[in-house]
Amino acid sequence: MTVTDRLDRVAIDPFGADIAAESARLRALGPIVPVELPGGIPAWAPAGYDTLKGLILDPRVSKDPRQHWRLWPEIGEHPSWGWILGWVGVINMLSTYGADHTRLRRLVAPSFTQRRTEKMRPRVEAITAELLEALDKGGADDASGAVVDLKAGFAHPLPMRMICELFGVPEELREDTAKLIAAIMDTSDPSPEHAAFVQQQIGTVLGALIAHRSEHPGDDLTTELIRVRDEDGDRLSDEELLYTLLLVIGAGFETTVNLIGNAVVALLTHPEQLAAVRSGEIGWDAVIDETLRVHPSIASLPLRFAVTDIEVGDVTIAAGDAIITTYAAAGLDPVHYGPDADSFDVSRGADDHLAFGIGVHRCIGAPLARVEALTALPALFDRFPGLELALGSDELRQVPSFIAFGWQEIPVRLQA
Repeated sequence: MTVTDRLDRVAIDPFGADIAAESARLRALGPIVPVELPGGIPAWAPAGYDTLKGLILDPRVSKDPRQHWRLWPEIGEHPSWGWILGWVGVINMLSTYGADHTRLRRLVAPSFTQRRTEKMRPRVEAITAELLEALDKGGADDASGAVVDLKAGFAHPLPMRMICELFGVPEELREDTAKLIAAIMDTSDPSPEHAAFVQQQIGTVLGALIAHRSEHPGDDLTTELIRVRDEDGDRLSDEELLYTLLLVIGAGFETTVNLIGNAVVALLTHPEQLAAVRSGEIGWDAVIDETLRVHPSIASLPLRFAVTDIEVGDVTIAAGDAIITTYAAAGLDPVHYGPDADSFDVSRGADDHLAFGIGVHRCIGAPLARVEALTALPALFDRFPGLELALGSDELRQVPSFIAFGWQEIPVRLQA
């Protein structure tokens, strides 16, 4: 079987309306399933934990489309494929292989070590306190039980402000930066117009950031990367600078937004588990891990590519075929996590989840994401012990994406 067997492909929902059900459907079809991504892009989807982990760690799997995607030369012939260029048509750590990946990762990774991230904790705590105070003034004392959007008022601005301070994004560019990342995550519109808008915004918004920091250097990572480019273009080209900023700024806040939001929703819909956590019976680290297992901030990530033919069971992934990394399906795999894998259980001990990746492409921002979530969640529930959802969990709306796994809004009452 090859990826060209069109009739055998499962069409991936571009809206990500029910990622858990889609993951179950894939698992029922086998360890690796031919799928069709938005716009008709053919790919393979690993359906279980062991299959995904094995492919991520397999040196025969690349992330460089220019070298290893058989259909790369055909992108221009398919206008509805243009959205994928925001993911694989850029040159950064996410789309390189071997020595190029190592070179680009070494430029950024030292800024996200556990030690350096711990130094950011006081600033995380200060922003958290400020946001909680603003929420309190805006609704906690309202006897009518005013509804507030916890995503807009807390889960989004905390990681957004942190990453913007880290990269020196000026206030006037922050809203446009957030809109750019949201547009890239939105896979519900594979039209050429949307793809062109995204590409234009990348150059406009991040180009403005580079221009600003070139003229006004500061103690931030954008300034550091500009200095590397200026001193040695062989280590970092103009194009690599632009797209490295796109990757690290986007991944540095969007995934943590979903982590915080998904954890809040999971705990509010499992009050007995929330009580166990708040009493100290179960640690907040376990909440983070179980949230990332059941509701990973990134459900599926495009794309990786087979360098040579790869056998998975009785299926052959042909050299040049594309593969998506299916973190949501892996986290819900009953073979690995037991028959109740689809249930949220903070006592499970799911610290082997793959949501941050594994191997050479493990997320460099994982320590910062964990510090932010471990600060935000206990502070939120300490400040508002009566916090409750204002809608049923089945009424919440998933962001329009098969890539991102999170909610468009999280309406809550701060006091029951």
